[in-house]
Amino acid sequence: MRLLLSAALAAAALAGPALADGDAAKGENEFKKCKACHEIVADDGTEIMKGGKTGPNLYGVIGRAVGSTDFNYGDSIKAAGEEQGLVWDEEMLVAYLADPKAWLQEVTGDAAAKSKMTFKLTKGGEDVAAYLASVAQ
Repeated sequence: MRLLLSAALAAAALAGPALADGDAAKGENEFKKCKACHEIVADDGTEIMKGGKTGPNLYGVIGRAVGSTDFNYGDSIKAAGEEQGLVWDEEMLVAYLADPKAWLQEVTGDAAAKSKMTFKLTKGGEDVAAYLASVAQ
C-alpha cells in the first residue's frame, strides 16, 4: 500500500506545472525593483502592488500566454506567444527576467529579437516568480 501511495504522489508531482524554487515573501520585497515599470492589479481592480505602467500589469502572468494582454508589446515577445504558443510558468519567467533579449532570441530563433524590457534581474528571479504566482491564486 505504501509503495502504491508513494508512486501516486510521485506521479502527481511530475504531472504538475513547472515551478521555480522561490520564496514568495522574498519575492514581494524583490518586486520593488520591478514596480518602477510594472503594477499588479487584479481583474476586479484591486491594487495589489502600485507601480508604473511602462510595462504590463503582472497580475496573473503565471499561466498566461506570453505577450497576450492589451499592453503594447514588442514584435519579438508577441511572436514568442503567438507563433511559439508559449505560456508563462515560473521557470520560464525566471529565465526571461535574467536576460530578456537573450531569452527572446533563444525562444524565437531570431538573432535580431529584442525586448522593450532592458532591466535584467540576475538574482532573485525565482522569488519574484513565486510572488507573482502567489498573488493571482
